[in-house]
Amino acid sequence: MSMQRFPVSGAGLGLRREKINKILTAMQEKNLSPVNFMEVAPENWINVGGSFGKKFRQFTEQYDFVCHGLSLSIGSPAPLDENFVRDIGRFMSTHNIRHYSEHLTYCSDDGHLYDLLPIPFTEEAVHYVAERIRRVQDILQQEISMENASYYTPAPGQEMQEIEFLNAVLEEADCGLLLDVNNIYVNSVNHHYDPINFLTQLPADRIRYAHIAGHYNEDRDLIIDTHGADIIDPVWQILDKAYQHFGVFPTLLERDFNIPSVPELLQEVKQIAAAQNKWQAIPPATEIRA
Repeated sequence: MSMQRFPVSGAGLGLRREKINKILTAMQEKNLSPVNFMEVAPENWINVGGSFGKKFRQFTEQYDFVCHGLSLSIGSPAPLDENFVRDIGRFMSTHNIRHYSEHLTYCSDDGHLYDLLPIPFTEEAVHYVAERIRRVQDILQQEISMENASYYTPAPGQEMQEIEFLNAVLEEADCGLLLDVNNIYVNSVNHHYDPINFLTQLPADRIRYAHIAGHYNEDRDLIIDTHGADIIDPVWQILDKAYQHFGVFPTLLERDFNIPSVPELLQEVKQIAAAQNKWQAIPPATEIRA
């Protein structure tokens, strides 16, 4: 599918309802200067009208937007919900949303499971998931991206490593990658691998944009991906290595819980922008060391 490599540019911020009034005020006062694009979960905004709908329209008229879905359940054994995919397409068209991404997980079978569960890392699962991704792209008539997901216990029957499974799905589905920097760190601690080695095996030409977020340390070797805390230095360092290796790509701050004040959120967006500016004029490296 032909497209520009990146659907958006610069540093982004996830738009959450809890902060919409304060972020709207900051936008009206022109105090959102580090923010170049925004992201929403479409499930939270499809068919929303009234005051929330009007406020959302004010944002989409001034900012480029991407969607990051919660319930496509691309790895589910249940049939793909094609009507839901069409709802996504109409929502994107209505608001001129640039790109749609989802988790490389599943969250439903006969009913919704209310969690993002890992897909078995098998050849059979690669073919199954890739076919479903291609079907979504056919319905939407555009490329979508899949996010490297955090997981805590591997699904039974694992035949491949996480990086092999992820790359095989991206290749067979011919889709984009939403690179979640925090998930690389979380999984590297929980499953005992080198995050930089994982990072540098990703396909540069499939990166469409990235997430960076905070997490919760449950134990010394168990990290939970919460998006509910400040980003820690090792995660910033992985982002820095990614820009060094791949070149700069659009990157968005995710904060879903314990959301601080708008000025505090913008400090982390500014840190993304500073890292991007640092590497903007430097050609990507062919090799990096941890």
